[in-house]
Amino acid sequence: MLNQPTPKHPLVSVIDFSKIDSLGAETGKFTSDFYYIMFKNHCQGKLKYGREYYDFQEGTLVCVAPRQVITIEKEDNPKDSMMGWGLFFHPDLLRGTSLGIKMKDYTFFSYETNEALHLSEKEKQTLYEIILKIEQETSENIDQHSQTLIVSNIALLLNYCSRYYDRQFITRKSSNKDLLVKFENLLNAYFASDELKIKGIPSVNYCAHNLFLSPNYLSDLLKKETGLSAQDHIHHYIIEEAKTKMLSTNLSISEIAFELGFEYPQYFSKLFKSKTGKTPKEYRIHN
Repeated sequence: MLNQPTPKHPLVSVIDFSKIDSLGAETGKFTSDFYYIMFKNHCQGKLKYGREYYDFQEGTLVCVAPRQVITIEKEDNPKDSMMGWGLFFHPDLLRGTSLGIKMKDYTFFSYETNEALHLSEKEKQTLYEIILKIEQETSENIDQHSQTLIVSNIALLLNYCSRYYDRQFITRKSSNKDLLVKFENLLNAYFASDELKIKGIPSVNYCAHNLFLSPNYLSDLLKKETGLSAQDHIHHYIIEEAKTKMLSTNLSISEIAFELGFEYPQYFSKLFKSKTGKTPKEYRIHN
């Protein structure tokens, strides 16, 4: 698609975007079986990932997991040449390695494109130096050390990305506070509406969708700010609502469970005990 030569290594490749005439042979949607990490300063055309257009401002990095749908929209009169780099690697490269087990921890591969990583000049240089090492290794003939060296450098790259995302959460602290308020307001509105009876307990996906975020980004942001994930926040809200109802009404435990969106009261009791150390009945008797 990018009109680039086939790499020596069948499972990993580094591409210099300045050597590409355009992003994609034609406009359309596509998906792939590999991970890719792309850093771009400029780009011909628009890239859409999920519901959002990719933010192509200078110094932006995006990470995409396998089987994600990407949409390319070419511009008729592109003004800027394409600059940056792309690292592409197949999951098979990681099988049997510690990185293969850890990949699920790099949740930024499931972020929306409007949640991309914005790099400083120093951060750009750090990542680029790692990319050069990977590129050099992929240009050599494959030997018994190739996989270890390539995978260890990819792991180093991803660990730096984790650090930079943590930094980004901190530098956007004021906007994150606004999001926390919106998240709390969303839960308040949901539990006060008829949706609770119709749809049951709100999911992380529901909350993220209504806040125009990906589920992983919402959970990671909340965890950095409060120490609790989005799911933890939802459970905490449910437990506090349950405590209020148990001490201020004569409703049975089953009735409270149904009012809080649980289809089966035993699920409510199990959650309540896991969070408080007491069953609902024990809490009601001793408070």
